[in-house]
Amino acid sequence: MRILKYMGMTAVLCIGITSCFKEEPLNAECDIEKAWIHYENPQESTWNLSDTVIKVYSAENTIIFKVRPGTDRTRLAPMFITTEGATIVPESGTMHDFSNGPLAYTVTSQDKDWQRIYNVAFTEEHRTVRDTIAYDFERVFLFTDPQTKKQYYKWSDLKEDGTEANNWASGNGGFSMASPSAKADEYPTTPNADGYDGKCVKLTTTKTGPLGQGARMPMAAGNLFLGSFITQTALIDALRSTHFGLPFDKKPVRFTGYYKYFPGEKFQDRYGNIEEGRVDKGAIYAILYKNHDNDGNPVVLYGDNVQTSEQIVAKAIMPEVRPTSEWTEFDLSFDYYENEIDMEDINNFKYSLAIVFSSSDQGAYFQGAIGSTLYIDKVKIICEKTK
Repeated sequence: MRILKYMGMTAVLCIGITSCFKEEPLNAECDIEKAWIHYENPQESTWNLSDTVIKVYSAENTIIFKVRPGTDRTRLAPMFITTEGATIVPESGTMHDFSNGPLAYTVTSQDKDWQRIYNVAFTEEHRTVRDTIAYDFERVFLFTDPQTKKQYYKWSDLKEDGTEANNWASGNGGFSMASPSAKADEYPTTPNADGYDGKCVKLTTTKTGPLGQGARMPMAAGNLFLGSFITQTALIDALRSTHFGLPFDKKPVRFTGYYKYFPGEKFQDRYGNIEEGRVDKGAIYAILYKNHDNDGNPVVLYGDNVQTSEQIVAKAIMPEVRPTSEWTEFDLSFDYYENEIDMEDINNFKYSLAIVFSSSDQGAYFQGAIGSTLYIDKVKIICEKTK
């Protein structure tokens, strides 16, 4: 009997040990996490050395390396880090011709069940010729988020050479996670046909769904800004999900445009408590900042420091977005903190410009009034004339 009991215990132990050594399921992720390039003459090929390394976020399917005009793009060998066990075709580090446009790379997951295609491009970054940069918000399209599989609106502009800029971002990606059942026209940032001239952008502070409520993010302000939004961190660290600003090679002096604004009826905090007597406020501002620190490391501004960072050299902030049902012009001057701007650094894209619009100025902290609505159209950045 003891022998049988011992044999039974041994069998159980063996089963337990076997289960401990059971193979883990193969990874189903098929993402590029980082891309980089080595140039023989980096100073002649790129404006900034930091442009040779790109961190790739999961919502992005396009990887763009910016190069100086005239850079030889016929023999380049970008390298990639992918998610664990994934394979990439063409192989990382192989030489290819990028002079005729993007090259498609296919990433296959370790379990072979999933694939994802990335378009990798090397685009010439030309210095801006115009002294006035205009944004009319006519180029709007439905974007399918590769992470949430939801569709929402995005905006872009054409560069002077006719290529797509893909310069505008919003918090729509975060809203797609907080309110997964919402339709594209129910998102906080949407197009509107009744602009000052043609289409405009409509920004609305909107109630989120159960996921947003549970994460103490009961609302999402409509916003639009130059920069990028990182969808996968939106419900974890919303303030750091907004990356404000893009490299800019002019000295801006004025920031103009047209707006309409309607504050919502009841202002509430992030816990849903109504604050009697408090009226919501919109936000319209532009920031110029140094995009590298003193050690040459790249810098980007976030939701928690976009107006306070020590990297800021100039601001153009509308002190009060007054409620108005008529299209109203704003014309703001850039207030410079430094007497002298390094024009060589300006010419080498070492400053970034952030333009920010929001239907609730405290929206980054999930405070505001549901229904607050800001319309924006015909925005211009007027720069110091090139000598």
